[in-house]
Parts: sequence; structure tokens; C-alpha cells
Amino acid sequence: MEMDAANGKHSVGGGSGVGSLLRPPRIFCITLLSIVFWALIIYFVSTMQGNMASLLLKPSAFSLPSFRFGRDRCVGRYIYMYDLPPRFNADLVRRCRQFSVTDDICKLMVNDGFGAELPPGDSLPEKGAYDTDQYMLELIYHARMKRYECLTADPSTAAAVYVPFYAGFDASLNLWKSNLTDRDALSRDMADWLVRRPEWRAMWGHDHFLVAGRATWDFIRSKDGGWGNPLMTYPAIRNMTVLTIEASPWQGNDFAVPFASHFHPSSDADVLRWQDRMRRQERRSLWGFAGGPRPGNTTVRAQIIEQCGKSSSCAMFGAKSYHSSPDQIMGLLESAEFCVEPCGDSFTRKSTFDAILAGCIPVFFHPISAYTQYTWHLPRDYRSYSVFIPQIDVAKRNVSIEEELRKIPPTKVAQMREEVIRLIPRVMYREPMAKGLVFKDAFDVAVAAVIDRVAKRRRATAEGREYNDSFDGYFSWKYDLLERGQKDIGPHEFDPYM
Repeated sequence: MEMDAANGKHSVGGGSGVGSLLRPPRIFCITLLSIVFWALIIYFVSTMQGNMASLLLKPSAFSLPSFRFGRDRCVGRYIYMYDLPPRFNADLVRRCRQFSVTDDICKLMVNDGFGAELPPGDSLPEKGAYDTDQYMLELIYHARMKRYECLTADPSTAAAVYVPFYAGFDASLNLWKSNLTDRDALSRDMADWLVRRPEWRAMWGHDHFLVAGRATWDFIRSKDGGWGNPLMTYPAIRNMTVLTIEASPWQGNDFAVPFASHFHPSSDADVLRWQDRMRRQERRSLWGFAGGPRPGNTTVRAQIIEQCGKSSSCAMFGAKSYHSSPDQIMGLLESAEFCVEPCGDSFTRKSTFDAILAGCIPVFFHPISAYTQYTWHLPRDYRSYSVFIPQIDVAKRNVSIEEELRKIPPTKVAQMREEVIRLIPRVMYREPMAKGLVFKDAFDVAVAAVIDRVAKRRRATAEGREYNDSFDGYFSWKYDLLERGQKDIGPHEFDPYM
């Protein structure tokens, strides 16, 4: 190139000049190389799991998910799972013969907690049917989490931290001990073990969760004594999210997840076939009840049994043991339009989810049996999938269950049944080994809700504001029933029952 004296501009000199015209400026080359260099650095750091990356560039526990080069469908969904000492889980399973002097609990723990496979029957699917016990959720969730697609070995990248402590099994072994020190020993050890972990100190447990396969009432014993152990009253556990088969409306950090029913599909096709079968099912009875009596003749159950026995439109099955006749029980539920679900030994019942699986519209008598419990899995509009009859009206013989059900127009019944059938995937637990499924089961729904709960806390802290998503006390149940965007609580139709 030469400088044109007349205009001070560069002119092309020598040859055709094409090579000179296409040669990029030096600053452009330097910039391009710099971009490539830093892109490679970011990619290298973001894809490393563990050791050097986590040591040198470990983000704050309250930071937002780190940037990842390319598409990573696990961003915001990573779970870190503790590898607990065996005394907190595996050793409890090995002691299964101590759980009961009359029942063989060990056989209920096989197949990752699903129990023994059931042979094909008239009312169960040809495959994927198991004799599943209502207290096996800890095994079921642990088996699924071991195969969770977004497990991480680096807790600093985790959206939530899973603690596979078998609290329900511990309770089953020790609840009847009169020595409270012995009864509480393992749960106290669990809390002490957690607070010493660096993963815990990152958010003081607010990103941790565990599954307790019994009702909350078994874990909130007061200082004055009484039933249960105090696991969920320890400050460390109070910071966590606890999933139970029945939550307390007044506790604040516990959330109910569905009982496991008998069908555990391994493909989307299995689910679709079952839903279609329930749509075509002949419903020979208007209503049905699967369950036995309770002491006293003024209870809701006593009235249900009495009214059902006098009705030609009601079917009833009163098995003493739930494990004795699962095919017959499911047959009854599948043949009824409505399935009545009174309180069991506590407020909730496994039969509720058997009924939904059977495409049977549940009938509840107390809001704590479902409406204030399974807010992650069931619609807020309870009228869309169920019937509510106040239990006091039934116990005092002021209402006929059958008459109330006959008042519902056929078109409304059809709409409600379709909603129940639509809910089936959300309340069942699929095979842990199944891959590539599109539908979200009860486990998927619960884990997503836990991650969302933790994310709200993490985001608020990162932005320097306070976020309180746990409300203790008399009105805490109302917060779980607020519509999206609603913040203030007020009078509620369930107030007289709570």
C-alpha cells in the first residue's frame, strides 16, 4: 500500500490487490481470537463436574444457575443426593422382620418398594401391577432418585439436595418404645449429621428435602411427650422440605404426596391404554366403598356402611387386610361411578388414589382428606374431580349419600370422570428403570415442586429481599390454596372444618 499525497488515503499498489483488500485489520483478528479463547474457557469450566471447577469457581449457594455452553436440559433441575451412612436407610431395610410380629414386611419391600408382582387379573393391568404397601414411599423415591436423569456429584450446581433418610422405617421400629431417648435416637443423629455438612451450611438446609413415608403426626411430638418422635420439630429439619403421605395443615414445611397404588407403568403406551380402558369401563354401581368399620355407630364410616348396605346401587368390599384382595378391591372401584373416601386411621386414605386410578370419582367428607393435602398433584377446583359432603351431616343422619350423588347431572358426572382419568398419571409412580417417558408421574410433580420452592428462596436471597414461603400456625393451610398471584388470605369455605 502507498499513501496518496493528494487525499491522504491508502491506495492499492502492486498486483491485482485482491489479497490486500480481503486481509482483515489486525484489531479484528485480535478480537476474534479473544472471543474464541474465552468461549473455550467458559465451555471448559461449565462442563466440568466436580474437583477443579467446583474448587476454583464454586458459585455462591444463592446464585442463579451457572451459564452452560450449548443446551443443557438439566439446568435448574440438578439434584445432589447424599450418600448417607447405612444406619440411616439400608440397615433399616435389613431389619424388616422387626417391623411386625404378624405381617411379613420384608416381602413388601421388594422391587424397590413396589412389593411382589401381581398376576394378571380381571381388574389389574397385564403388566406393571404390584402388591404395593402404603408405607413404602421412602424406598420408591430413593429408587427413582438413583436413576434421576439430572443427578449431580457437585452440590454447588444443585437446584435441591435430597436426603435419603428412611424416617418412616425408623418410626415403625421405634414408635412404641416407652424410652423417649431410644425412640428418638436415630432421628436426632440424622439432624446432627446434617448440620455438620458443608452442603447444609450453604443454605442452612433450605435447599434440602426428604421423604418420610408416614403421616406428619408421627414426627411432631411435643416436648411434653405423647405420640411419635420429634424429627420435624428440630430446627435443622424445620428448614427443609418434608414430603409425607399426610401433611399437617398447620405445620408449614411438610407437603403431602400421593400414596402409591398398584399400577406402576413402564411406558407412555401403558398409561394411555389404561386411561382408555377406564373411559370404556362399565360402571354398574352408582357408588361404592372399600373399607372396614371403625369402633362406634355414630361415625361417618358406620353411616356409609349402613346406607350402602340398604342400597341396591351401592357396592361394598370390607377386606380385613388390604393385601388380601387387591384385584377384587380394584374391581369394585372400577365398577362404581363414585367412590366414598371417609377418613381412615388418619385423615387420608390410600384408597383415594386407588379410586382415581380406577377412574372413579372420589367423594370426600373432610377437606383434610385431600383438598388441603395434595395441592401439588390435584386441581385447586375440587368440584372439577370430586364430590364433597360434610361429614357432620352424614354422621348425624341428616343426609343421604345416594340422594346427593343422584342430584349431579349426567353431563357433569361425565366431565368429572374425564378429569379424574386425566389425573391418573400425576398420582401414580412409574417403574424406576423406565426411560424416555413423556408423562409426568407423582415423583416428577413432587420433585419439580420442591425445586420451584427452593428456587424462590434462592432468588429472593440473591436479590437481597426476604422471602417467606412457610407459614406456621392456624391459618397456614390457606396459603397452599391461594391462586397464582394471590397473597392475602381471608375467610375460606373450609374454615368450619379446620
